[in-house]
Amino acid sequence: MAKYLSFDIGGTNLKYALIDEEGKIFEKDRIETNTESLAAFMQSIYQVADKYRGQFKGIAVCAPGKIDTKHKVIYFGGALPFLDGLNLQETLGKKYQVPVSVENDGKAAALAEQWHCELHDVADGVAITLGTGVGGGIVVNHRVVHGWTFQAGELSWMITNAGIGAKNMAAYTGYTCSAVNMIKKINLALGNVSNLDDGVAAFKAINEKNLRALAIFQRYCRNVAIMIINIQTIINASKFVIGGGISAQPVLIEEINNQLHKILENNPMIGKQMIAPPVVAAKYGNDANLYGALYALLLELKEKKQTKMD
Repeated sequence: MAKYLSFDIGGTNLKYALIDEEGKIFEKDRIETNTESLAAFMQSIYQVADKYRGQFKGIAVCAPGKIDTKHKVIYFGGALPFLDGLNLQETLGKKYQVPVSVENDGKAAALAEQWHCELHDVADGVAITLGTGVGGGIVVNHRVVHGWTFQAGELSWMITNAGIGAKNMAAYTGYTCSAVNMIKKINLALGNVSNLDDGVAAFKAINEKNLRALAIFQRYCRNVAIMIINIQTIINASKFVIGGGISAQPVLIEEINNQLHKILENNPMIGKQMIAPPVVAAKYGNDANLYGALYALLLELKEKKQTKMD
């Protein structure tokens, strides 16, 4: 069975895995992302690919930023601005003479769930990744939506508080629905100023029903529920999948669903028209983008094969 090399490019780590077309991982590892320069970064990619040369039939990549999936170009690069303009067909494709695909990390998360998990056989669904900001993948009619300029699913830029001015980042879901910001606020309220990023301490306080932590957490989940309702007015998805590190906390999914139903119940006009969609946790965890990147490549190869047959 054919194997593929999948890369998940992150701001901190470069994850990679050798995976077959049914989703079985044979080897996986991670190295620190080399942010010294584009040349140094590409050298680290080549070192991994050289190690598996001859074992893979294609290379699948997911990365931050806006991705031109047709021409295999990364734009902006998110936390890795040196990736801006990188053409992976001209680099990886030419060097290893295999098919190459590249996908945005948020959309890769949706593709992973679509392949084997919560969005499998779901015609219209949404994957939301809660982290430093908010990433997303929107599935309509069984296909991930990229949009005219590949901007679809960039949920961080949804304005939910225009009253404070569009120049204020707190007006956007990237701030109000940031898991990192929520955890920092809770630790600050708890007096844990030496480690504001301590997610374990924050969720311990939430689960113990600490009043200060609970108030911040419930407000956060309400913001996520508002974002879901805004998306729902356009997509009318049958399922929402929540990913990111905090999605492993059952209380998060429970409270998002709770806040969603509260909003609909408190406004009969919208409540009578909109049925609350199920909101569930993503299943793939930290390997999601490796799977999603590969599924993007497999779909592309399948489409090309079908086009040749037609």
